[in-house]
Amino acid sequence: KIISVIGKGSFGKVFLVQKVGSGAVYAMKSLRKDVILDYDQVESTMLEKDILLKADHPFLVGMEYVFQTDAKIFFVMKFVRGGELFMHLRKQKQFAEDQARMYAMTVAMALGHLHSQKIIYRDLKPENILMGEDGYILLTDFGLAKILEQNEMAQSFCGTPEYLAPEILEEKGHTFPVDWWALGILTYEMIVGFPPFYTGSANNNKMYELIKTKPVFFPDAKKHGIFMSDECKDFITKCLKKDSKERIGTINGVEEILSHPWFASIDRNALLNK
Repeated sequence: KIISVIGKGSFGKVFLVQKVGSGAVYAMKSLRKDVILDYDQVESTMLEKDILLKADHPFLVGMEYVFQTDAKIFFVMKFVRGGELFMHLRKQKQFAEDQARMYAMTVAMALGHLHSQKIIYRDLKPENILMGEDGYILLTDFGLAKILEQNEMAQSFCGTPEYLAPEILEEKGHTFPVDWWALGILTYEMIVGFPPFYTGSANNNKMYELIKTKPVFFPDAKKHGIFMSDECKDFITKCLKKDSKERIGTINGVEEILSHPWFASIDRNALLNK
């Protein structure tokens, strides 16, 4: 049962719907087949469907149902009420380290699940993290995600400028570690209030240069009033290794991330079970 329209995209609309019988509410994306054909988007729509079905995890906005009519395809997904993390961060300016730690660990688990399904996410940013009404967050928007086969590398130059890993900028092929780089950027942004290589200039070239060459600078607790523990700085520094081979998460994936001392105070099973 359609309740209202909650969004419009280039290929169709997103509705708030209610399942008859259970009363559960979902977000339903309707895609027009004629438009998908006209824009040559058949392959990417199939890919989106495959990825949404594989994104079956408590911290991912995956697919609950998918069905079609002659004219349209419908993706039915979790409906998340709390708005974007971006909005909450702008309102609060900065998150306390404990809050940022919980979100970072949640995001790491979500990325770990995607990687286990051979999916590289490539679009981590506060705008793509939604806040559930229970206070837990969920990753959404798999528009830049890609399924990587054994030893395959992705080549596209894509993502959000502030979050791009050096290997994407150098265009020499990239793989799963770009997501751990983005997790380092996100963690820094949550605690400091802006990303580490942000220049404020409309010209991204200067920022790209800093991403490739500049070490991470941490604010002074006394001077800037932003406190970060040594474990937190260590975690961010290890995520932001310019050489992806040296980056945390590259060798042992999410296990390596979750075993970092910064996360020691959180029981990961308790977190997973909310």
